[in-house]
Amino acid sequence: MALHPAGEHLAARAAMHPDQPAVVMAGSGTVRTYAELDAAATRLALVLRDRGLRTGDRLAVLVENGPSFFEVVWAAMRTGLHVVPVNWHLRAEEAGFIVADSGARALVVSAQLGEVVAALAPDDLAGLDHRWSVGGVVDGFEPLDEVLADAAVGEVPDEHEGGWMFYSSGTTGRPKGIVPPLPPAPLGAPSFLTAMLGGLFGFGDDTVYLNPAPLYHAAPAGWTTGTHRLGGTVVVMERFDPRGLLAAVERHRVTHVQLVPTHMVRLLELPAAERDRHDLSSLRCVVHAAAPCPPEVKRAFMDWVGPVVHEYYSGSEGVGFCCIGPEEWLAHPGSVGRSLGGAIHVLGPDGEELPPGEEGEVWFETTRTFEYHNDPDATAAAFDERGWSWLGDLGRVDEDGYLYLTDRAGNLIISGGVNISPRESEDVLIGHPAVADVAVVGTPDPEMGERVTAFVQPAPGAVVSGDELVAWCRERLSHYKCPSEVRFVDELPRLPTGKLLKRLLPT
Repeated sequence: MALHPAGEHLAARAAMHPDQPAVVMAGSGTVRTYAELDAAATRLALVLRDRGLRTGDRLAVLVENGPSFFEVVWAAMRTGLHVVPVNWHLRAEEAGFIVADSGARALVVSAQLGEVVAALAPDDLAGLDHRWSVGGVVDGFEPLDEVLADAAVGEVPDEHEGGWMFYSSGTTGRPKGIVPPLPPAPLGAPSFLTAMLGGLFGFGDDTVYLNPAPLYHAAPAGWTTGTHRLGGTVVVMERFDPRGLLAAVERHRVTHVQLVPTHMVRLLELPAAERDRHDLSSLRCVVHAAAPCPPEVKRAFMDWVGPVVHEYYSGSEGVGFCCIGPEEWLAHPGSVGRSLGGAIHVLGPDGEELPPGEEGEVWFETTRTFEYHNDPDATAAAFDERGWSWLGDLGRVDEDGYLYLTDRAGNLIISGGVNISPRESEDVLIGHPAVADVAVVGTPDPEMGERVTAFVQPAPGAVVSGDELVAWCRERLSHYKCPSEVRFVDELPRLPTGKLLKRLLPT
């Protein structure tokens, strides 16, 4: 095994403290020690090599929050694969698109998600060389437990650091696969992630990190495995609920937790007496990201848990990273912080640099690269001729270099920390015979941050209800992508060219 001297890898940590819990499930109490997790990942890594998967191949994972997710991921991270986490809240056709589009050679699914798996289209699975199931039998898939029972034990040949291939919702309506270059071998070399976790937020081998979110998202996947690289313990909630989170913090003496603003809102909605009866004194760091947090929510949260609330702004693409601590935020309320990587440039419509205080496109100087899989035009649009990159956001920078986000180019909706493309539901709703025109936008929601709202111009003479249109959409898309509110208008604001001016809608 070629391990970097820094040893920031599961295998190194298992050798150092084999009996330490690596994963603890908050609900069931199931525990995987470092030795157990590393042994399972090693056996699967040997199977991957034996079945012909090589550095640079893709492996898709459709598995709920649980130890199996980490066993599969860490096997891939020893064999140089790109891991493609598949959102298990998607409809089958949407999940199938990701499996097929990614070019995955292998797919691991969970028996608990059997209904989604059974509905996957045969064409979407046609490119797979291997199909494995965990947690039970799934028709058409080899049970991974049986495969591993016959697997040899030994050194994994041709080890190489793996990486992630996350799919991010975009303004085009189709999710885009984000493909960064694989890290160089050997295993366990320091990375930006581990430097950030350790240097900014104090992660180490005494960390107990609570993950309340689905592991298919970029931050939960990256931060949990980053905790493993630094030798800490990961406590995973099967699903988020505010009372369960407080109980988990107290029971496991959690030191670090990452939230989205919706989590914060739901925690604050609990009666004060219920919040106060839990011992949260072990918390050293609460981090939030993924969506704008209303300043009043953040102030209330800090009043409750103390000045331990940090915020960062980045994207799955890995270009651009801003961070702000509690004291800084109180001095610059509403800011997402200063760049810890390349310089920020705010550009006007003609590409000119704007002075502090003026709003424009937010671009970052960067040495990092990525590509959108099968979408060279989108990749090209993410960089300019100077190599600067942007995440599609608008904002301004103050005189001290603090960034304030003001909007998202393309009007991507973020509800509960989840990116939602309006185009998907627009395309479905326009197919209803009673709809002449439609625009879907995010409107303020005190709990979710934003709700999906449809502005509908009915066809002449048509009579239709909002409930009917919501049901129409839910029959064709994942429910979280569909509007929860429908507002009827006489006419949508469009230019003579046909361009829709969403900013003129009464949100």
